[in-house]
Amino acid sequence: MTEKSVGDPTAARPGGPLPGDGESIVVPPAILKQQAGWGQDVARPAGEKKDDDELQVFASTVRRKDVDESGYDENPGSAGKLGAILGTVLAVLLVGSGITLYMVNRPDTDKKAAADSAPSASAQPTPTQAPVPPIKNDAKVLPVVTGDFGTKANIEVPKDAPDGNFVVKTLTEGTGPEVKKNDWVTVDFTSKNWATGKDLANSFDNKKPQLFQAGAGKLIPALDDAVTGHKAGSRIVVVAPPAAAFGDQGNTQMGVGAKDNLVFVIDIKQGTAPDAVLSGPMAAPAEGMPTVKDNGKKPATITPVPGVAAPTELKTSVLIEGKGRKIESGEKVIVQYTGVTYADGKQFDSSLEKGQAFGFVTGGGGVIEGWDKAVTGQTIGSRIEVVIPPAQGYGDKASGAIPANSTLVFVIDILDAGVGGND
Repeated sequence: MTEKSVGDPTAARPGGPLPGDGESIVVPPAILKQQAGWGQDVARPAGEKKDDDELQVFASTVRRKDVDESGYDENPGSAGKLGAILGTVLAVLLVGSGITLYMVNRPDTDKKAAADSAPSASAQPTPTQAPVPPIKNDAKVLPVVTGDFGTKANIEVPKDAPDGNFVVKTLTEGTGPEVKKNDWVTVDFTSKNWATGKDLANSFDNKKPQLFQAGAGKLIPALDDAVTGHKAGSRIVVVAPPAAAFGDQGNTQMGVGAKDNLVFVIDIKQGTAPDAVLSGPMAAPAEGMPTVKDNGKKPATITPVPGVAAPTELKTSVLIEGKGRKIESGEKVIVQYTGVTYADGKQFDSSLEKGQAFGFVTGGGGVIEGWDKAVTGQTIGSRIEVVIPPAQGYGDKASGAIPANSTLVFVIDILDAGVGGND
């Protein structure tokens, strides 16, 4: 497979861009009116009523450069200015009625990326952010945390003021793999404002964990920098001064002042390395579907059955049944995949050759229709084989190495899922 350049639009999705002459986006006026994207309102489907208790989004329209290529749809360099704007808008949407804690701006933010990501300089004032202080593992004064891992924490803040340090302290240590930088990680969290004693956002009410890439610079440091080096199954408490949270701007919508320290209790549920794959005994595909040979961290060998005509409808077969919960539309999903054309079994794409899992939001239009339909409703930890007819793939348009009117076959490992923007 030919290596694609950073600016090649065919790198945007598995198999290439979606059918059509181009991409367009309608940006709701409510989004453009926000002050630097601090999530003042949320786009919702037509006809859906606003819920006053709806969970909030913490976001910035100014983006840092991506530190890796862990998601084709997450690299603004591959899509140009339109892609950067699209990423900005999606970052401030509420995904699946969940919570996303996107990073505030840091002084090393690339100026060009900032200019490209904002619809207009006048409409989007650029906030600034003090350097994030180094992490300490303890402090003289800390909140009292009660509750078990996997349940909403009870946080009692002391009357004494915090010392202003960025503190990450282990409350209970897990036995799972240690989270490394750029690992995908799912966490549950509870948060509180130390200054006011007010409870802030949490992931438990939504019953879905937060999903993000550790240390990638896309969430506020209170989450982004805190989980690296801790084992899955651990509960940690984080005391975040403004520089590790919302900066000097605070967050008026949430009632967070410019000088307020925040407290997070984070349960690290799972860490997934960018090159992770599923393993274990595989069931045979459904009758007539292509055979699959597991090659570990190399692309699977997918062989269409001779003499079996390509199906005209979407076909899905579960090869490994995962033990996790079912994936709902609107969730971000992390997968490994290999794709071949049904006609000749020729491979046209594989995340395994890049050593990087692929992330996308189900139901978000970021992948072909066959992917959305096949992955939504599957359980986390499943490996599936999917045969996609042209009508749910790339139709009568050629895409890179994929001829027009091609039936496609994918083997997809569903590694993890949670609330996370298509950022």
